[in-house]
Amino acid sequence: MAMQVGSGDDDMMVEMNTTPLIDVMLVLLIMLIITIPIQTHAVKLDMPVNTPNENPVKPVIVQIDVTPQDQILWNGEPVASAEDLEARLTTAAAQTPQPELHIRPNKDATYAPVAKVLANSQRLGLTKLGIVGSEQFVQ
Repeated sequence: MAMQVGSGDDDMMVEMNTTPLIDVMLVLLIMLIITIPIQTHAVKLDMPVNTPNENPVKPVIVQIDVTPQDQILWNGEPVASAEDLEARLTTAAAQTPQPELHIRPNKDATYAPVAKVLANSQRLGLTKLGIVGSEQFVQ
């Protein structure tokens, strides 16, 4: 004999009332959201400190151009070889204060000579670098 539930009109319908369970679940969810600490997305930076100087010294600016033929120019003078570039960067790194290097690659130049200048500058300890000339890419 099989058990029949709710087969007749006079029998009570047997099912679980889920409304109180949903209410309890929503209250727990709200409590969980309230108790979670607020996440702050912060990036810690070492910002420079302003120290007023009575006689500010303007740094020397060295213009490094990379031509479309991948030739490197140091203030308009062609750099003969990689050793010559390294010698000039070593001299610049030894100066106090260090000169600012403004690297200006042509839009048709390849990446290799620009990467060479950047890598050698970083390896030798030059910290004042800037890439100039983005206006040539605006159309």
